[in-house]
Amino acid sequence: MSDTPITLFTDLNLSEPLIQSLKDVGYETPSPIQAATIPLLLDNQDVLGQAQTGTGKTAAFALPILSRIDIRQTSPQALVLAPTRELAIQVAEAFQTYAAHIPGFHVLPIYGGQSYGPQLSALRRGVHVVVGTPGRVIDHLDKGSLDISKLKTLVLDEADEMLRMGFIDDVERILQETPATRQTALFSATMPSAIRRIANTYLRNPKEVTVAAKTGTNENIRQRYWLVSGMHKLDALTRILEAEDFDGMIIFSRTKLGTEELAQKLQARGFSAAAINGDIQQAQRERTIAQLKEGKIDILVATDVAARGLDVERISHVVNYDVPHDPESYTHRIGRTGRAGRSGEAILFITPREKGLLKMIERATRQPIGMLELPTIQAVNDVRIAKFKQQISETLAQGELEQFQSLIEDFEREQNVPAIEIAAALAKMARGDVPLLLDKKQVTQWEERPARAGASFDRPERGDRFDRGDRGDRFDRPERGERPDRSERFPKKERIVRAPDAGMETFRIEVGYQHGVKPGNIVGAIANEGGIDSKNIGRIEIYDDYSVLDMPNDLAGDVLEHLAGIKVAGQQLRITRDNGGAPSSASPAPAAAPAAPAPAAARATPVRAAKPAPAAAAGPAASPLSRTVAAAANEFDDDAPKKKKDKPAKATLPMSAFRVEVGSVNAVTPANIVGAIANETGLEARLIGRIEIFDTYSMLELPDGMPNELFKSLGKVWVGGSQLKISQVDRMPPESGKSTPPKSAAPKKKPAPGKKY
Repeated sequence: MSDTPITLFTDLNLSEPLIQSLKDVGYETPSPIQAATIPLLLDNQDVLGQAQTGTGKTAAFALPILSRIDIRQTSPQALVLAPTRELAIQVAEAFQTYAAHIPGFHVLPIYGGQSYGPQLSALRRGVHVVVGTPGRVIDHLDKGSLDISKLKTLVLDEADEMLRMGFIDDVERILQETPATRQTALFSATMPSAIRRIANTYLRNPKEVTVAAKTGTNENIRQRYWLVSGMHKLDALTRILEAEDFDGMIIFSRTKLGTEELAQKLQARGFSAAAINGDIQQAQRERTIAQLKEGKIDILVATDVAARGLDVERISHVVNYDVPHDPESYTHRIGRTGRAGRSGEAILFITPREKGLLKMIERATRQPIGMLELPTIQAVNDVRIAKFKQQISETLAQGELEQFQSLIEDFEREQNVPAIEIAAALAKMARGDVPLLLDKKQVTQWEERPARAGASFDRPERGDRFDRGDRGDRFDRPERGERPDRSERFPKKERIVRAPDAGMETFRIEVGYQHGVKPGNIVGAIANEGGIDSKNIGRIEIYDDYSVLDMPNDLAGDVLEHLAGIKVAGQQLRITRDNGGAPSSASPAPAAAPAAPAPAAARATPVRAAKPAPAAAAGPAASPLSRTVAAAANEFDDDAPKKKKDKPAKATLPMSAFRVEVGSVNAVTPANIVGAIANETGLEARLIGRIEIFDTYSMLELPDGMPNELFKSLGKVWVGGSQLKISQVDRMPPESGKSTPPKSAAPKKKPAPGKKY
């Protein structure tokens, strides 16, 4: 057990650029594992660390690595192995943050699910630190694209997770190919015998550091979560603020800018709110906290750093507007309420893709987090009416109404208007343009429907994207069989085998409804990872535990082998050629080649019927965005005369021009961009218009009406080793010979009308 006392980062012999970066993010005091591990790694000793998630392991190994980095050496000096691509990206981002004041530093995350091209380009240019999953690291070692001959440090992060996921053999192979002189650090929450054996075999006299995570939470704090999407977060928060009876509240946002934006929006909605973050002067922060203590403001919107150590007695509620990255931060956040034996309320906003963090928090705190039932419109209106009556009572109690009474009596007598109507008119004047009650007609269905009691968060995920908030409560329905007539509840359906179009072949993949997959996921993953243009992916049919799709019949074996290992919705595709493509209806006529057009014509009828509503045909998991685009397409179709040779509605959709900050230098292809956007938004690939790729950026067309929150999410998507950083521009550049035209819904010169989802 480590007894290293907690010091300051300035006492740990870290380089000056790192100290400056730590100050920028508001870190002053290292966590126990950081204080114990950093000196050992700086002294070039091997370390065997046992610590739970959320104890600060990343900084414990990243800071010593960065302190010893040689910028002049462009071959990898440190390799960090992580069990998942999400953790690999998170660790790489942490390295980038800590190296903000180290000019010329480069870190590269490498993981499956991303095209090899950008990774190969970055490795050729030179990187100092590589963070990767074991499988993709071995792929690069086999290709000869990753040179670890000059590796100084190897880190195994969450080694027990790599053991659980079956990566331990890959890890051992990588260890065997690294230089014998390397420094090794192994971190694991538990120490099973296999991990202990690796430590004894590959670590040299390691120093053991064991730190327990401080994740206990007060039992007097009631913890609840609400499954929310980014599009509706503010509306949900507003309703909670109106219906919950709170004294003082802290709302945690992940970024400094986020605190200011949220505080301004709450002020515009009539709440007394203020923001504090690291960019606000200390004197101003102290004044704001004093106002909170004195009751001059009721809501404080803060970052973790700014609220650290905050102790305000009247805080009754803590809202995690943005989920924290680790359980320990969550514990610190909700510890701002329920102090001195009082009861407190903690509310966590969680998106479907973050449900793993919810489970992690529950395991670490050893306390269940119940579902919050969003207040109904009627509940909010009841509160508004009660407050309105209370204001009337308080005003009557204050007295001094004689002058106004005289005026009302004069008006009543002169205009012959009842006093009750005058009172109603005055109340409306007092409210101004703000309605007293919420209008049910203007509220979407998702807002009115309460969550069912006893719902479980362990349902299979049906969509990761934040724009699925209007269907969020469906993640928690206890039975799918209650309403089998509703297609959006993914009832199990029987397969009707259909022959593929000419030049196509049907393939089977082992991922289906129960895994939460959608056509956009499948198209995006195959286009982005497999390098297959999305327009060459045909019909997709999703069943309970598998799916079938049509692709070109000349796909090479090595391509299929590569596609088989791609993960979609957490499942490997395990793609195979579908044997169900020879139904009994086809077998009786092996020599009846001339009769082939007849079944093709029979198949054409349902395809044509599906075309006017492409998003609906995409299956039950069609996103709100796809439904919006489909609705717009239908409006254009309804206005136009019906002709047999009409192009799909996509051609008539109003489009806007956008710029993304990836280009030919990132080795991106149109398929990469289409795949990433389709996979992130659920938008059908054929609804993405012309794409022009330039050296350092690209331009593309997307349908009008896409929500702003969606673009914030898209901007963070990585393609070609860089974030898209999407922004709207005035217009597209002139069409070049290298442009990718808008996707067509149907191939030309074919009797069948084309692909469908």
